[in-house]
Amino acid sequence: MIRVLIVDDEPWNRDILKTFGTWEKLGMLVVGEAEDGDEAFRLVGELAPHIVITDMHMPGADGVELLQALNNHCPDVKIIVVSGYDDFAYAKHAIRYKAVDYLLKPVNPTELNAVLLKCKNDLEVKAAEQQQEATELDYGFFHKLTRYKQLLRLYFNELNRDGVNITCRQVMQELESYGAPSPHMLGRQVQELLSLLKELAADNGLGTSTAKAGFPLSQDAVSSVEHALEFVSSCYVQELDQLIRQRKYKNKLNLEEVRRYIDSHFAGPITLEQLAKNFFVSKEYMSKVFKQEYGQNVTDYIVERRMENAREWLANKQISIKAVAEMAGYEDVSYFYRVFKKHFGMAPGEMRKEV
Repeated sequence: MIRVLIVDDEPWNRDILKTFGTWEKLGMLVVGEAEDGDEAFRLVGELAPHIVITDMHMPGADGVELLQALNNHCPDVKIIVVSGYDDFAYAKHAIRYKAVDYLLKPVNPTELNAVLLKCKNDLEVKAAEQQQEATELDYGFFHKLTRYKQLLRLYFNELNRDGVNITCRQVMQELESYGAPSPHMLGRQVQELLSLLKELAADNGLGTSTAKAGFPLSQDAVSSVEHALEFVSSCYVQELDQLIRQRKYKNKLNLEEVRRYIDSHFAGPITLEQLAKNFFVSKEYMSKVFKQEYGQNVTDYIVERRMENAREWLANKQISIKAVAEMAGYEDVSYFYRVFKKHFGMAPGEMRKEV
C-alpha cells in the first residue's frame, strides 16, 4: 500500500484532497495530515510516506522549507505541490526541489488523480529497480557478509575497537566495489549490521543500552557509503564503550555474567586469557574464583558446554558430524572426535546410533 501524507493549514482543503483522490483504486492510503511544515516533517519520520501532497503558503514552516527538508533528507519521497497562489516563484521552488507536479487550487480531480497515478508508476519502477539490484547483489555480496559478521562478532567480543572499525570499512568498500549503491541498498546493509550489533549487545548483557531500543536510521546515514560507514562504526563503538565501562569500573567481578558469556560464545575461539582480558581481571584471578564458584575450571566448563551441545545436535541425523564439530567450535574434525570420545567414552558416530 502506498502511504500518502497531506499537508495544508486549512482542514477543508485537506478534506477536498481526501475526497477527490481515488485512493483505493490507486492502491494508496492517506496515513496522516499536517497543518504546517514542521509537523509534516515530524510525521514523515514517523509514518514514512511515499507521497507528500503539500500547500506552499502556511504559517510557521511553509511549503518551501518543507520541500527543502524533504529534498535533503528524504529524496525518495514523491512531492505534489497544491497551491492557491499562481505565483511563478512558488513554481520555481517546486521545480528546484523536484516536485512531481504543481497543481493550482481549486484542485481538478482529474489532474490530481493523473499525477497520483504518475507517482504510483514511478514508485513501482523504482521498487522493481531496487529488487533487481538486490537480486544482483545477493549472489555477489551477501554470502561474503557472513565472513565480515564473524569478524565483527569476534572483535566486539574481544573489545577491539580498531578491529570493528576496520571491518566496517571493509564491508562498505566491498559493497562499493559492486558500483555506487543506492540509499535502499545502503539502508539494507546498515540494518543487517545493526541487527548483529543488537544481538551482540544482548549477548554481552547490555540490556539497558541504546541497542535495546534500536538505532534511529536517518536518510543522511544512507546518503553515501562514507556516511553509512560513519554511522555504523559510531553505533558499534558506542556499545563497545558502554560494555567496557560496565565491566571495567564495577566493584566486583560478576561470575554469573562470565558464565552467561561462555554459554553464548562457547563455539568461538574463547580462552581463559581472552575471557580474563574481556572482564579486566588477571587470568589467575579468573581461574581461581570461577573454580571456587562452579567447581570446575574455565577450560573444562567450555568443553562441557561444547560437548553437551554437540550431543544434542548429533540427534539430528540431517546434520553431518563435520558440521556438528564446526558448530561446537572445532575446525579440526579429528580433534573433535578425540575430545568427544574422551568426554563421553564413545565416538560421535556411535552416539548417533544410540539416539
